Amino acid sequence: MGDDDVTGNYIDELTGLTEPTNELMFASSGAKLAIEVDEFNSVGNSIAVLILVTCLLGLANGVDFTQPESGLVRPDEFVFRFAQNAPDESAIFNGYVFDDKGEPIENATVYISWYEEEYWNTSSSQTNVEGYFELEKLDPGITRVDIIVDRDNYKDRYSNRVLLSPPALFEPYGFTSIDFTMPSQEKFAEQECADGSDDCTIREIDNSPKQMEHPLMDSGASMIYSTIGIGFIGLSLLGAGFAIWAFKTGSVYLLRTASVLSFFTMGHYYSACLFSLVAFVLTFTISKPKKEIN
Repeated sequence: MGDDDVTGNYIDELTGLTEPTNELMFASSGAKLAIEVDEFNSVGNSIAVLILVTCLLGLANGVDFTQPESGLVRPDEFVFRFAQNAPDESAIFNGYVFDDKGEPIENATVYISWYEEEYWNTSSSQTNVEGYFELEKLDPGITRVDIIVDRDNYKDRYSNRVLLSPPALFEPYGFTSIDFTMPSQEKFAEQECADGSDDCTIREIDNSPKQMEHPLMDSGASMIYSTIGIGFIGLSLLGAGFAIWAFKTGSVYLLRTASVLSFFTMGHYYSACLFSLVAFVLTFTISKPKKEIN
């Protein structure tokens, strides 16, 4: 037995498995476990508020677009900007001419003119039995339209300022359809003669001075303008929803998505574009707060 104890002690000492003879001591290293918390810090909260403000600007812009008759930016201004860069001879103009009783006028002359660089360009057409006319290869933009009707030995001319629509997207031509109602002969008889005489054979009613800021335009272009406004409203609400969702979940990716959506709401004078770009860049500076676990 004594030899076995000696051999066991020898093996324990050799392998380092000897039982400690002193008391065990435990010491803390001071290290703590830290985990990220799913919530924004002050920077993230500020960016979320900025995006919500941007969405409100986009919402106001969309509402403005849906009110073409009273908005800050009118449909004619919107169409005119696109017409400036449209190719020449890419507009088609058609419509009907009626008298004051709603009957079509046959053989009325529709004379259109527009300023092109240093000279005036013109085109004309005659109405058919149904009062219909069509003019092709016109330049998009502001034009003057004179409707000339011969009746009872008088030549009555009815003038208006018309905005021809440019081609939409990938369409080769832009279409403008406007119907005209000629004033009654009594209305023309009330007009003063251009030469100052008491009796003249050419009588004119010119609406152009009243249409300098807002010319006549195709009603379809106004509908497209309102549709764009509805799109802006939808993007604004969607962007605001993502911003609120990100605010609750602390997701940087949702917040970044909200900033991208708010960019396309445009905002008045592109204010939303500027604010959304700032918000998008600032999302890369957000650091998640950490919570220590003892």
